Amino acid sequence: MGRGKIEIKRIENASNRQVTFSKRKQGILKKAREISVLCDAQVSLILFSSAGKLNEYCSPSTSLKELLTRYQKTSGKKLWDARHEYLNTELDRIRKENENMQIELRHLMGEDLSSLSVVELRNLEDSLQLGYDHVRVKQTECLNNDIEILRKNERMLEEENRQLKYILHQQEQMAMRELGDIDIGSNKKGKSYPSQSRVQPFGFCVQPIQPNLQQNK
Repeated sequence: MGRGKIEIKRIENASNRQVTFSKRKQGILKKAREISVLCDAQVSLILFSSAGKLNEYCSPSTSLKELLTRYQKTSGKKLWDARHEYLNTELDRIRKENENMQIELRHLMGEDLSSLSVVELRNLEDSLQLGYDHVRVKQTECLNNDIEILRKNERMLEEENRQLKYILHQQEQMAMRELGDIDIGSNKKGKSYPSQSRVQPFGFCVQPIQPNLQQNK
């Protein structure tokens, strides 16, 4: 007796559904391999389970990307934007360039030099010497700029010092003039000349007349 016809509908039981998927997956993958070999056909098969697991098959003589590109050109349906392919190519180029720069940086740091030849080591030495010369020139330029700034500040401080000295001298002169005016005013008002009163051009010592005590005896 033959098996009864199975109604094609979603299997509600999760376990039965998983068992059926596993069996039929193996069957369809087997059929894809057989038709690819027997008929020299280019076959590509992609399966996703309900859990999201990927299963795929592609003819050994080609790749999945080539078959999808051929399908896109033949059917006229765009599976992806051509700009995305350009971006992927650009991303690969940038990634490769970054790797090369990392290797070059390690060489400049004196690391991983065993793979370099004598010529490459000489070129690396020339590059380091050239970089060293540029650093020295830039360092000298920065030092000269700093020295010029310090000299300019020194000249400014000297000018400020001269101005302060001039202001201080003017204040001292003004104070001396004010003191001279005060002395002259006091002399005119009191009519006193202390310097002349202290001068005595003539001096006499007067002895009192006393009786001769011996004659009185």
